[in-house]
Amino acid sequence: MAHEQLLLSQQVPSPCFVADMDKLRANAALLDEVQKRTGAKILLALKCFACWKTFHVLSRAKQGPLWGTCASSVDEARLGHEDFGGEVHAFAAAWTEDEIRELATFADSLVFNSVRQWRQFRPIVEQAGRHIECGLRINPEHSEGAVPMYDPCSAGSRLGIRRRHMPDGIMSEGLSGLHFHTLCEQDADAFARTADAVEANFAPFLEHCSWINVGGGHHITREGYKLDLLCSRLNALKERWNAQIYVEPGEAVALNAGYLVATVLDITEADMPLVQLDISAACHTPDVLEMPYRPDIVYETSKGLQKAVTAEEGAWACRIGGKSCLAGDSFGEYGFAEPLSVGQRLIFQDMAIYSTVKTTTFNGLRLPSLGLVDGISGKDVFTLMHVFGYDDFRCRLA
Repeated sequence: MAHEQLLLSQQVPSPCFVADMDKLRANAALLDEVQKRTGAKILLALKCFACWKTFHVLSRAKQGPLWGTCASSVDEARLGHEDFGGEVHAFAAAWTEDEIRELATFADSLVFNSVRQWRQFRPIVEQAGRHIECGLRINPEHSEGAVPMYDPCSAGSRLGIRRRHMPDGIMSEGLSGLHFHTLCEQDADAFARTADAVEANFAPFLEHCSWINVGGGHHITREGYKLDLLCSRLNALKERWNAQIYVEPGEAVALNAGYLVATVLDITEADMPLVQLDISAACHTPDVLEMPYRPDIVYETSKGLQKAVTAEEGAWACRIGGKSCLAGDSFGEYGFAEPLSVGQRLIFQDMAIYSTVKTTTFNGLRLPSLGLVDGISGKDVFTLMHVFGYDDFRCRLA
């Protein structure tokens, strides 16, 4: 278990999100292998991971291999432009005129969710005084998602244009590419089925594309992922349509590349022991409640480091709760080799993705600190990047 011993030490404040620089480098190297095998350009999806002090190991403009970023807002796009470098791609379900005017000053690619918005904002883009690639997001109406809330192609989805709503000849109106996104934490076979559906339904439009963006949700850096199938399908798209392919994973970039250090504050009793932590599922790891998602936990025992198991498998079972007043603020039930104690530290794993970008200050709870752990020198080194305080809560209110 790399880095965990350091994270359990008092050198790391609690609570604290800690980015694993070694794992980020390893993920970036695997993504670069995909780029080399396919010619595809991979972008970091900032909606998933936007810890800008790590960008130097990811960005091609610095030490890393990725070509740029994709954003879902002006602020994300600006962060990509100023701190990541490379290409800046932006898509939103809808844009305002002020947003398009600002994006037109630095974005390289703008994707619109409707034909109407493209026609509305086309004059602004064309008067920007710089070249901007523009495209439409399509909805292939091919659902691969297991959780409707995270499925862009669920029935009634507001994301993407259906085939029946795409006007013939629309690509000749200044557009150069198409974007589609259907996946969430899925393997290459799900992508292959999606690509088949897109090609079957949108061929007349793909013929006019100089680029095709296949979106995110590709779990490329997960152990056992079908990398050969992904590369084969990306190459087939490129060759059939003679287009530059873009992939914009978020999770694959930072998968298993972060931790959340927490401390046991109290243990009470109900139907089982109730462990209260100095973090909140509602505030700090909302996907635990939304997906729902059950993170792995590493802890120290009298026999060394161990990973928590299910409540049924553990010698000591408990329900782990968050610090807010929300009744449902719970991480769920876990099993441990021995009882936890007040003051003991726990390490929640795979906490780089989505957690840091979705945190809130509900209840006035302070956000966990931000840090890095890096073993490139041969010895684990922890760096504290930021500590949040009262002003972070007060300044977002009025």
